[in-house]
Amino acid sequence: MLVKSSALLLLSAVQASFAALTESNLQKDVNVLDLDFEFGPVKAAYWTGYPHHRRTPFAVSPDGKSAYIAYLDSSETDVHVQPVDPTTFKATGTTVTLTGAKEAGGLVAQNDGFAVMVNEPVPSGTANAPPGNTPVPVLYRYTNGAQSWKTWLAGPTVTSSSGLGMAPDMNGDLVYSATAGLYGAYFVVTDYTGDASGHFGDSIQYVNEKGALQTITGATSTWGCSHNTGIAFEAADAAPFASICAEDQGAIWLNTKGQGMSTTGVKISNENTTNGGDGEPMGGMSGSYSALAQFATSTNYIFSWVSRGAIDLSENTWMGTGYTHSLNRTNPRNVAISLFSDKYTKVGAQATSEVGATDGDSQVNWITEGANDCSNAHAATFGADNALVTWEEIEDPICDYIAMGCRGKFAGSKFQQVDSTGAKVGAPLVETDTYVAGDMVTMSDGRICWPYVSMTWDLSQPVAYAGSSATTKQMSFACMSLDGSSGSTTTAASSAAASPATSAAASSVSSAAIEAASSTSSAAAVSSSASAATSAATNAAPTTLVTSARTSTVVPPMSSVPVTSQAATSITSAASPEASTTDEDSGDCDDSGDEDESSAVAIATSSAALATASSVALPSISSAPLPTVSAPANASGIVPPIPSASSTSTGGLDPSTLQELYAWLSAMLSDIEKMLKSGGN
Repeated sequence: MLVKSSALLLLSAVQASFAALTESNLQKDVNVLDLDFEFGPVKAAYWTGYPHHRRTPFAVSPDGKSAYIAYLDSSETDVHVQPVDPTTFKATGTTVTLTGAKEAGGLVAQNDGFAVMVNEPVPSGTANAPPGNTPVPVLYRYTNGAQSWKTWLAGPTVTSSSGLGMAPDMNGDLVYSATAGLYGAYFVVTDYTGDASGHFGDSIQYVNEKGALQTITGATSTWGCSHNTGIAFEAADAAPFASICAEDQGAIWLNTKGQGMSTTGVKISNENTTNGGDGEPMGGMSGSYSALAQFATSTNYIFSWVSRGAIDLSENTWMGTGYTHSLNRTNPRNVAISLFSDKYTKVGAQATSEVGATDGDSQVNWITEGANDCSNAHAATFGADNALVTWEEIEDPICDYIAMGCRGKFAGSKFQQVDSTGAKVGAPLVETDTYVAGDMVTMSDGRICWPYVSMTWDLSQPVAYAGSSATTKQMSFACMSLDGSSGSTTTAASSAAASPATSAAASSVSSAAIEAASSTSSAAAVSSSASAATSAATNAAPTTLVTSARTSTVVPPMSSVPVTSQAATSITSAASPEASTTDEDSGDCDDSGDEDESSAVAIATSSAALATASSVALPSISSAPLPTVSAPANASGIVPPIPSASSTSTGGLDPSTLQELYAWLSAMLSDIEKMLKSGGN
């Protein structure tokens, strides 16, 4: 028996090392968790309005006996934390509601409860509070269902030399080290006082197990990466924890040492950054989670992100030596990984900073190299020797923006096994009904599990200006294993209405151009079909999402747009691949400070072309530089370019350009509204 058992273990190890993932490795528990409150699963990306999965933080306790999921109420106020059975994924216990919270940005499960990071307004009447009731990051600790402590991570009580910080959007993560006895929180901030007022950066804060905020030299930071557009964070045995940031000057940094964007850290990759955007490498809005993971029983880490590559490096004169600008190698984004031997050290060469270099990405380990656009990249480890890298793809992508996401037909979620050397193991598993929409957790039995909403995922158009109105009260879970024992699909009966979710946009904006564009776009980026109980042998039908009209303030037409201009960058979409049905087809991806905040917004639009889009007079916009004026920015700090106009033979704008124009105007109106609410900051 001993010999036989040893042989089986050896066989299992060989299979795990060389066999590609298949359906037998993936378990889907569809609609298994009934939520107590409605949840809106779609989050509009900043500026483009393209649909993102709204993050649902998920965590399992160290003893593996309890789990929790956090989700934002569909009203977009109040975060609910639901206890979950880690074996069946069904609801247990009593849901805790954090009243007034605006978003959950990280969750840690303990044997006796949980800790969760959210952003919420400070109490009314608080001295030196942020303007306009803007929320601030805060960490809660609950023990046996009752609040143990609450610690503010920014705002009036957390002073810094740069100023007081707030977080209009919750973009970041929370981790915990039992060895260090510390919670670590890494999040995007914007300061509302001091020298950095109105600017965007990030903050790393540590809190001990009693809820006391710790100031740790060489670890704590109140202002790190300029206009942080992506965060990856993982615990370590001592502070500082392993940290990565994407910034607005042209790079992604392993910034465990230095906590900022200085050359003290390690440059992971060169990225084109235009007006603060850099392609949403860690997911953009509702991202910045499950991108950095530690291999068990080792000091090694794996990091995943999406990138357009980098060519033709030029000097970043504003930042100086060691900093460069680059051009994109491709229009669509591909998936890349990087390995680290410890929290300070990258395996292999770091990205070059050689001015004049034509190749700025030779150090990158590409997981995909194709014509499809890739997004929503994540990574988690099975143990010490293998990891799971996952992403979503769009075929025939339309990439309107040089440093943003793309739109087009959803081509599926991909799940790729890689080993601890970064080598791919087999081909990726392709799923069209399973997504990653919450933290990927390594369970006590070695599986990697995560939450998602079962629905039809549409990436072809922006979410409507008023936001997606699709909601659900059911959550699904998926688990990936290496031994092939997970392969099954179970479906819980849906209690939702059977009618499809097809409500129209509930936004009224006084502009003929916007009305023309919105008439072709649905309010929700999710179209759904009725769900019903099915056998484990068949694919589960997607959840029926309930939709209801949302109201919004009528915004009068703009008489001017306060933007500045610089030379426009021309973007050409990648050639459309042939229609494909297999994973080997050529279209697949798998074919293998501040740029000076007064600097220009790239404009590639003529006022004459814009005027044909509407009978309402639009702002006069030309490709020539305009006077330098501060442009409105939201929580990401990005002020991207106006989309370029494509004229038809009749001299008007084609539907695609109208849609782009609609998204641009909508984002601008939203930013102005936020700016007014926050008192002009």
